[in-house]
Amino acid sequence: MPADDLLIALDNVSVDLRGRSVLSQVDLDVRRGEILTLIGPNGAGKTTLLRVALGLLTPSRGEVRPRAGLRVGYVPQRLHPDQSFPMSVQRLMKLTAQTNRDSIEAILDEVGAGSLLKAPLASLSGGELQRVLLARALLRDPELLVLDEPVQGVDVHGQVELYQLITALRHTRGCSVLMVSHDLHLVMASTDRVVCLNRHICCTGTPEAVSRDDRFLQLFGPAVLPHLALYSHDPDHRHNRCNGQSCCCSDANCKGGE
Repeated sequence: MPADDLLIALDNVSVDLRGRSVLSQVDLDVRRGEILTLIGPNGAGKTTLLRVALGLLTPSRGEVRPRAGLRVGYVPQRLHPDQSFPMSVQRLMKLTAQTNRDSIEAILDEVGAGSLLKAPLASLSGGELQRVLLARALLRDPELLVLDEPVQGVDVHGQVELYQLITALRHTRGCSVLMVSHDLHLVMASTDRVVCLNRHICCTGTPEAVSRDDRFLQLFGPAVLPHLALYSHDPDHRHNRCNGQSCCCSDANCKGGE
């Protein structure tokens, strides 16, 4: 892989919080132009891994190597607008970066939220809020979008539309996407590479390879397969072979987190 295709590399990263192992010996790279999705049960360390990759949390052991000058846009897992604080979409966007109204309107239009400029944040639906947060993350023209459960609180139809939007942004902007998702049946059709995490990397590869991996099935159960079959992975996406990392998912310590 050419050196300039590597955006972030995590080398043997472990994180201990309050005397408890949250991540153990994680090796991961994020490459230019790909959509990489972290999946795993609650308590698996997915959000922690994003925070480490973003430099918001220092690992207990190991190294994080972002490319010099990397521009990153981040959509956190939750934002609950204060109902008593009348912040508008426009004001939220201006808090992020020094930009003019025309630029804000153009980015809102790009994500399908052009009519929401003057709307109070507290009045937005789940899907509208996620589009606004995505627009906010795009203000600095990021090379990497980091999305923590970007369809949380959105109905199924809205989830499909948001994943389609994320895929379109990857193509039109040429950015990479690193995201966390619990929506296996949808995300498997919208990603190039999957990392199955349960405090360590259980398996990684293309959606097809991971969905057939015994370690994935041990973690999620075979009942998930009929749901995954409802959605096919885009054959035009760039694929990477499963790397066959060793894993202890069959051990008593790896049965699905908390």
